[in-house]
Amino acid sequence: MRPSELAPEDLGLTITVGEILVEIMATTVGAGFLSPQSFVGPFPSGAPAIFIDQVARFGGAAGIVAAVGADDFGTINVERLRADGVDVSAIATIQGRPTGSAFVRYRPDGARDFVFNITHSAAGEARMTEAARALVAKSGHVHVMGSAFAIPGIAAALVEAVATVKARGGSVSFDPNIRKELAQADEGRKLVDDVLAVTDLLLPSGDELLVAADAATEEAAVERLLDLGIGEIALKRGSAGSSHFSRQFGRVDCPAFSVEEVDPTGAGDCFGAAYLTSRRAGLAPARALLYANAAGARTVTRQGPMEGVSSREELDEFIAAAGREVGI
Repeated sequence: MRPSELAPEDLGLTITVGEILVEIMATTVGAGFLSPQSFVGPFPSGAPAIFIDQVARFGGAAGIVAAVGADDFGTINVERLRADGVDVSAIATIQGRPTGSAFVRYRPDGARDFVFNITHSAAGEARMTEAARALVAKSGHVHVMGSAFAIPGIAAALVEAVATVKARGGSVSFDPNIRKELAQADEGRKLVDDVLAVTDLLLPSGDELLVAADAATEEAAVERLLDLGIGEIALKRGSAGSSHFSRQFGRVDCPAFSVEEVDPTGAGDCFGAAYLTSRRAGLAPARALLYANAAGARTVTRQGPMEGVSSREELDEFIAAAGREVGI
């Protein structure tokens, strides 16, 4: 199969479909929420929202299909996205449903406990409205978050968006966010395979690469996925940096940035957004990885999922301050 390619920026904006929520974080370290404690927030959040906010802040045209409640939590999300340049015309306001939420507490080992309200919130009511179809009709790229398929209604909207954008020559990126157990189940495996079949850019983290390819080694996984026709893979390796794989450029590695982590939420979403937007703008993989690593690193230095989302100028300064060259 001929490897697929990312659609250039002039074909249309990058969009995603998925959950918008607020994140409210415990100020103490410990396990769970079984006793009274203090919190900070609400912070605008939701993986698709973080991703698309970073696309816009980096300079890409961006939009999102989603739903929020008619409440303050919905307002702070929509206004944050609007202020950062995201097209919010396809965010529906659902009467009688609250905006999605996530309460978060960090354990001593860095793991997190969550209490979510997503499926039964306004986020669970996201659908393909007239406004959503109008947004999709002028889009050149769809970003798919694996987590979104767990929310009723969003899967159908994503399928429609992907079909529409592909039909006009657009492209698709996929951040799988999949568990091994889900991918091994018949329904879960089919879902992953169906998305991989239309994916132009795969953005896995760590072992998600092996799970997506159903392979035992990184080399075998890369070969299998590229053989499917996926144009390129950008593998997130955390503190070990990141790697690009494609038939055109081969393997390209980029070391991580050393930072003091405050809040890891959103690092992968910011990485993917900066990488995709760089590539759609025509930057080479090495430079796209550098911006992506910088975006992921900078965001973890701020508390709150979107508080470290960066402009291209801010990333240029961050990279220079680390003693690395932007124009590689």
